[in-house]
Amino acid sequence: MEDHQQSVLKSRTKKSKKRSRGKDLHEPMEPVKQSPGVKHESLQVKIQLVQEQPNKIPPLLAYFPSGYSPCKTQREEEGGGGASTPKVRVFRNTAQRKGNRLQVVVSPGGSNVDFVGSSYTGEAASAQVCRYSLGVLDKETGTLKIIPIATNKIFRMEPRVRTSETANEDASVSAKSELTSDNKDKLDKLGELTTLYGTKKDRKKRKDYIDLKKEADPESQKALEKKIGEVAFDKEALANTSAVIARNIPPHDVSATTPPEAYPLDKIILKGDWDFLGDIHNLLQVGEEVSSNAYPHFVCNRIRKLDATQDDTEKWKLSCVFSYITHLVKFRDQFSMGQASAKNHNVPSIIHHRFLNMFTDPGSKILASDKIDLLISYVLVLTLHADGFRTDPTDIAKDLRISKVDLRRHFLNLGCKLGQQNSVLYATLPVPLNFPSENFRRKRRQ
Repeated sequence: MEDHQQSVLKSRTKKSKKRSRGKDLHEPMEPVKQSPGVKHESLQVKIQLVQEQPNKIPPLLAYFPSGYSPCKTQREEEGGGGASTPKVRVFRNTAQRKGNRLQVVVSPGGSNVDFVGSSYTGEAASAQVCRYSLGVLDKETGTLKIIPIATNKIFRMEPRVRTSETANEDASVSAKSELTSDNKDKLDKLGELTTLYGTKKDRKKRKDYIDLKKEADPESQKALEKKIGEVAFDKEALANTSAVIARNIPPHDVSATTPPEAYPLDKIILKGDWDFLGDIHNLLQVGEEVSSNAYPHFVCNRIRKLDATQDDTEKWKLSCVFSYITHLVKFRDQFSMGQASAKNHNVPSIIHHRFLNMFTDPGSKILASDKIDLLISYVLVLTLHADGFRTDPTDIAKDLRISKVDLRRHFLNLGCKLGQQNSVLYATLPVPLNFPSENFRRKRRQ
């Protein structure tokens, strides 16, 4: 019974509160009691809203938490106090999309302290849920003008000790460091979220961004230079590397005594790539045929070689060579127009990344002519390995879509010899390698 009475009393109390609130809304408010002895003047004014004009800067509103008052200093000067009028300067960031960033510098006369406030750092960078305006009352005309303030921010003027540099430079550097610190904290938090919940592509982008930052770090540069200084360089290897770049052909050994050693297979197909080249071998293991739509003519016309090979290791190696040739040809077709079949070809990511580094320029969506020549040279060397260094280039010419003249130029650049037998053109690789001279190569191109 007591609980029921208490609930009734509570409900009545709530209803009475609602009635009182509704009553307060309709009844006029009581005037505020004024202090005795204080006279207040009431004015009838006309309110005028002034819109912000793009060709004029709105007034800037600032305050000094340190207690400094520029108005007081000016009054002392007018009264003969000896203090000079403070100098006020306003700086605007002229960079694109940052034109609303302002910085105010107040320099009191006879002092080495500047008061600096900005619209984008410190207190002004915190969340803001209201708008500020400045009211200017003209008693003579009875008009109250409401004017918007610059950037809708109130500048907090903090004291800064002036150094040998100018006051505005000192303020800009300090503000820039604060802004950089704020951005760094935001980037760190965003990076943590990307690591936890981001997609694989976003995580890779963040990893690349961190690697770039490490390269730009002076400490990382010093550590890298120290490690490079401790490395013992092989002059002969460096000479071979420069020769590869100069001739635009795959890695080779000029002093080799056998054709396989002239263009070592392990320098063309790296150790980590072999595990991703088993697609043709797996198709033959389950008894499926190699489709002519998915593989080049050169590979389809030589699949029978795999059946004729008795050694399982050699069979697996030859199938990997065929697969690598396929990836090279399809990679080139993916950058060509009208090759729809190559768009759906899946190159393993590790091999695709290697191809991008070898045959494309950073940021380019097409293959440069010198990169295409290098790719063709890789394909022709692998065809020599597949055919025992005596190959009929008719099929690979169709796959690469090049003429017999261009094909002959590429083989000669690799150090090969071309000859006919029974009206069939064959390319062979004599050792030691003998490359054509530069004059001969220029004549051939002309």
